[in-house]
Amino acid sequence: MVNFEKVKEVIAAAEADAASFYEKGNKAAGTRLRNAMQQLKVLATDIRKEVTEKKNAAA
Repeated sequence: MVNFEKVKEVIAAAEADAASFYEKGNKAAGTRLRNAMQQLKVLATDIRKEVTEKKNAAA
């Protein structure tokens, strides 16, 4: 559940960068947004592993 909370935090932090990039064309915000998306990818992979481990341990 800790990683899920981190996902929510990363999304909240990236929201302003997404707006700056798409609405204002701010290239630096685009770079920050790409970094945030990479963090989300890593967190999502970790969550998938945790869920699989917990599901298989319960079976």
